[in-house]
Amino acid sequence: MKVLFLTNEYPPQIYGGAGVHVEYLSKELSRLMDVEVRSFGGDAGGNEHLIARGFKSDEKRFLGAPKNLRGIFTTMERCLDFVGVGLDAHVVHCHTWYTHMAGIWAKLNYGIPMVLTTHSLEPLRPWKKEQLGNGYDFSCWVEKTAIEMADAIVAVSNGTKNDVLKHFNVSENRVKIIYNGIDVDEFKKTSNRDLISRFGIDFTKPYLLFVGRITRQKGIIHLVRAISKINKDFQIVLCAGAPDTPEIGNEMKENVERVSASRKGIIWIPEMVNKATLIQLYSNASIFCCPSIYEPFGIINLEAMACEVPVVASCVGGIPEVVENEKTGLLVNLDQLNVAPFEPVDPQKFSSDLADSINKVTADPKLACEMGKKGRERVEKIFSWKSIASQTKILYENLLRK
Repeated sequence: MKVLFLTNEYPPQIYGGAGVHVEYLSKELSRLMDVEVRSFGGDAGGNEHLIARGFKSDEKRFLGAPKNLRGIFTTMERCLDFVGVGLDAHVVHCHTWYTHMAGIWAKLNYGIPMVLTTHSLEPLRPWKKEQLGNGYDFSCWVEKTAIEMADAIVAVSNGTKNDVLKHFNVSENRVKIIYNGIDVDEFKKTSNRDLISRFGIDFTKPYLLFVGRITRQKGIIHLVRAISKINKDFQIVLCAGAPDTPEIGNEMKENVERVSASRKGIIWIPEMVNKATLIQLYSNASIFCCPSIYEPFGIINLEAMACEVPVVASCVGGIPEVVENEKTGLLVNLDQLNVAPFEPVDPQKFSSDLADSINKVTADPKLACEMGKKGRERVEKIFSWKSIASQTKILYENLLRK
């Protein structure tokens, strides 16, 4: 059996959880079958059972279109290239809406089953309208069309499955829950600091860590607003880059500057660091915070837990299925979002609740240590890529039998 993965992200160009998922699942699946990955990046090589090909587009071709729509059109161009070069796979497996049109073309033209993994859902990310304008209407349409004609839909959590059933016309028996995973041999606590010493962290003092893109979805602005109420003995390390828009990038900058004027020890790392650096950041942190306002799963929480760091996270989407409240960390309730400006109904309360939960954990080092240990145990027990690859293979086999 051979499966074709279609993805935006793939090494060496990864910036989010979907890319991490594809990287590790393709590698583990290649132990069980032949895997081909077609991505928006450059060629990434592979091995006997894993071939990775990058497809680039001509960015100058769409200069006549509005700037915020050029990405939409280059996405469709690469989707056509994905399938136009031919394929010999038995199953096509799409990751994120960027590849859904290619999946549709593959299913209809080549007559093979189409599987979609729902890493996120467009109707639940209305802030993308800021970024894409009317292109957001198009991305919603592509996603809806693909999901409703897919032969199988992989939801990365129970929460995501419920969202799929709520927002799309699909039968429940077509939705299969298969969690995200993590390489527990790679992500584990280390005492090394050589790669993070350049950031100016004072290792004689504890620090809180955030990792993620600067986007409405990740809720980083709410964490920055909470800093003034967080234990002042703690440094705040914000590993945050790749802003969705210049506007939210400027908003982040203004909020960091404002809180830095009255508090020392705030370190902003405005870049997407490599994996080895990331593991050192996690391993040396005393607590990790995930303030997302939408998170179908949240691989970053798995990464932190694998490195034995207690987690304070918002209680949304699939996060409660990853972080066990009062065992591996604390969950913070998030009120319903306003449609615009895409913030909680009471953003001040959310920021205050984040600070209270962070302070509760940091005030009790013994509790924090126990949560970190239990987090590692939970990751090892439930979220291995070997198990996830096995479940995915069974899904493919069932589709082919039908």
